[in-house]
Amino acid sequence: MASEGFLQPKCLKWRLCFGLRWQVLIFLLYFSHIVSGQIRYSIAEEMKKGSLIGNVAQDLGLDLKRLRAGRARIVTGESIQYTELKTDKGILVVSERIDREQLCGDVTPCSFSFEILLENPMELRRITVEILDINDHAPAFPKKDVQFEISESATLGSRFSLASAEDPDVGLNALQNYDLTPNDHFILKQHTNPDGSKYAEMVLQKPLDREEHPRISLKLIAVDGGNPQRSGTVNIEITVLDVNDNAPVFNQSVYMATVMENALQGTYITTVNASDADNGSNSVVAYSFSNLKKHLADIFNIDETTGTISVAGEIDYEKDKKYEVRVEAKDQGGLTDTSKVVIEVIDINDNAPVINAMSFSSPVSEDAPPGTTIAIINVKDADSERNGQITCSINTNLPFKIQSSLSSYYTLISDGAFDRETTPEYNITITATDSGLPPLSSARILHLRISDVNDNAPLFHQSSYSAYVTENNSPGMSIFTVSARDSDWNQNARISYLLEDTQISGTPVSTYISINSETGVLHAVRSFDYEQIKQLKLVVKAQDGGSPPLSSNVTVTIFIQDQNDNAPQVLYPVQTSSSLVAEMVPRSADVGYLVTKVVAVDVDSGQNAWLSYKLQKTTDRALFEVGLQNGEIRTIRQVNDKDAVKQRLTVVVEDNGQPSRSATVNVNVAVADSFPEVLSEFTDLTHEKEYNDNITFYLVLALAVVSFLFITCLVVIISVKIYRWRQSRILYHSNLPVIPYYPPRYADTLGTGTLQHVYNYEVCRTTDSRKSDCKFSRPCSQNVLIMDPSSTGTIKRMQSENNILDEPDSPLEQKPPNADWRFTQGQRPGPSGAGGPPEMAMGTGPWPNPPTEAEQLQALMAAANEVSEATATLGPGTMGLSTRYSPQFTLQHVPDYRQNVYIPGSTATLTSNPQQQQQMVMQQQMVAQQQALQAQPSEASAQPEPPKAAQTPASKKKSTKKEKK
Repeated sequence: MASEGFLQPKCLKWRLCFGLRWQVLIFLLYFSHIVSGQIRYSIAEEMKKGSLIGNVAQDLGLDLKRLRAGRARIVTGESIQYTELKTDKGILVVSERIDREQLCGDVTPCSFSFEILLENPMELRRITVEILDINDHAPAFPKKDVQFEISESATLGSRFSLASAEDPDVGLNALQNYDLTPNDHFILKQHTNPDGSKYAEMVLQKPLDREEHPRISLKLIAVDGGNPQRSGTVNIEITVLDVNDNAPVFNQSVYMATVMENALQGTYITTVNASDADNGSNSVVAYSFSNLKKHLADIFNIDETTGTISVAGEIDYEKDKKYEVRVEAKDQGGLTDTSKVVIEVIDINDNAPVINAMSFSSPVSEDAPPGTTIAIINVKDADSERNGQITCSINTNLPFKIQSSLSSYYTLISDGAFDRETTPEYNITITATDSGLPPLSSARILHLRISDVNDNAPLFHQSSYSAYVTENNSPGMSIFTVSARDSDWNQNARISYLLEDTQISGTPVSTYISINSETGVLHAVRSFDYEQIKQLKLVVKAQDGGSPPLSSNVTVTIFIQDQNDNAPQVLYPVQTSSSLVAEMVPRSADVGYLVTKVVAVDVDSGQNAWLSYKLQKTTDRALFEVGLQNGEIRTIRQVNDKDAVKQRLTVVVEDNGQPSRSATVNVNVAVADSFPEVLSEFTDLTHEKEYNDNITFYLVLALAVVSFLFITCLVVIISVKIYRWRQSRILYHSNLPVIPYYPPRYADTLGTGTLQHVYNYEVCRTTDSRKSDCKFSRPCSQNVLIMDPSSTGTIKRMQSENNILDEPDSPLEQKPPNADWRFTQGQRPGPSGAGGPPEMAMGTGPWPNPPTEAEQLQALMAAANEVSEATATLGPGTMGLSTRYSPQFTLQHVPDYRQNVYIPGSTATLTSNPQQQQQMVMQQQMVAQQQALQAQPSEASAQPEPPKAAQTPASKKKSTKKEKK
């Protein structure tokens, strides 16, 4: 425990000293590189991802806002990016696993560099990160066992080369020394190569005795200086041979040779030579590479017999610029000698430049000023010296130039103004060429687009426009279309058309013309009149959709073309209704005498206003003529005494339009020598004027009234004919069975209990009965009950074979029955036991209950037979009934079955509705009144005859015969 306590402070002290030494070293590195414009960091290999390397923002003296605004990023080219920049914190962290041995191999110190690129303005800061080695590899021998054959006659001090161990680590972590297991014959000596690697040899210090020890087994231990310490071992098996006392000896300790990069396989490099003083088989020397690294074994080859070294693999100057190999010469006795061969690689121009676009801005606004940065280019060439010297250029005739800003960095900037309308895009070819022989080059094309700026105003195709429109046009008609174009693109080229706010005769132009803002079509707002306005002059504005918008104007003149829409107007002679104007011609006038001149004007223009005069009507056509062009009325012959004093001329004034319009004027001419003679002839003209004032109006009104009445009568007649025809067709084709319904019959409203004063009978006929006259059928039985007018209840039996209706003088109308003939309440047909109130017994009210369907059917069948029998034998004031009913059974109490009567054996059904009954009642009342007025005073006291029933065609014929008689 005491010893542990003693060792702990010592170890802690060593750690503190070691840590302080590295901190001081890192601080000095920081300080020196910051002053020189670069930063150098040192980190250990195999650090975890995200491990902090350093605070770049603080070390570079940059603000975090500058890092974000300048879009700071790490530029590494084509190599692996092991670090990452956190712009939000300004720190540099590890992004990939870093293996120093894989990155640098044996090179010390091991480091990699990269640049941090800032924009606006562009800055480039170089950062170097040194990778510190850790002891993560143990020394390792290429073979686990090594065989030696040594002659027993080997002299003391003989040396035997041992296989060297390889430790990829460097510094203290690399191979430090070898240890050989203790023995009596060999000691170990260590040596250091010029490159710092170590190798060991066994030196014989005691003679061998094959008889004592024919085989010797040893172990060689290789130890590094890391913490913790690592080691590797190899087994050495020695076979003691007999008598070979001379070892091979090389003629040179170091051989120098050169080889071209990319030399073909088998290319000769050099030859090594060693000699052996022994004779025979002991003098045969075999050559081989000693302690050759793995990657070199695939590049070089040595002939065991001749010692010729040649190329076996690919030689790349960019990977290794020089190779050092050890060659061993060994005889048959196992004696060896070694020599070193240094091979230098000669570079050739086998790598073309590599172009990388670090930053490229596309599109670029067309108003960008010259000197605008378009792209930042990085160009690298893996070759060296002249082969790695690069020049950059771009294709000519482009408004760009390329400048070298930093080492291997170029800036592409604009060298002129852009015009998108002329060149909307550029293909920029960047060519990088090295200085090798022959030179190699590479190219990259950058496609740059130019964004549009609203720098072009709309342009009309013409400086001014003229359009023509005929007067009296319809409002909204399309007149003309203006069109403009804009060289810009998209929204900047979208054109809208407007009318400038101008006035025409004090009125805004918008009241005359409108324009479609998208198509530029001009429309007429109103109908134009040439006589009011001859032309319209307006200004159309074309405006694009840019910001700010650009516009241009054009003048459009619209000419109104005349139409023949005005008739000529006669100025002289003046036509008035109040006074009469007449021209006097003396009877002594000669041929060509100027009577008067018709003066007329036409407000139209052009040939529409050319007037011609014609004589349409005249009293004496052989006396006067009118000038076709001037309207002068002249005599064409000598005036004589036979010519009438009063001459009336009608002159037509016609224009030359299409179609032509005209006006007429009446010219009164008096052929006389004195004024009184003229006055007596023209006094009756005023009366003719008053007569014809409104005749046209009345004629038109009368024609309209007559036409309306004629059409109305025609429609009514046709409607009546169609209605009657349809009724006859329905009656003719009807063959459906009828289920009758008999509503209750109201009693007489006068309260007397007798039959109603207005009644009629309906005749039921078949569908074929319309072809013949109506005849009443003869009763089936001669037993007919006759009710006497005195209502005494006596019944007379009549044996007469003739029906009174068959007599020619027998009236067709049935006379009303006696007023006192009625049924009592118990005798009325209806439901059994049906009773009613007293007013119903008196015949003043309806039936108390409607009959059932069975009772209706039974009563219908009985009533149909009785009615047919009673109709023929009915006397005045009575009704024929069968013996089934008592004498007190009157027609007042029988239900009105005439509304729907079904006749057995026939398909016809006669139906009467209340409206038809009312019409028939009114007709019968009118007939009765006429008969009453014609009746004699002696007949006034007699009982009035009931109204006649509706006449059939047969009865009409009979009545006509009677009237003729």
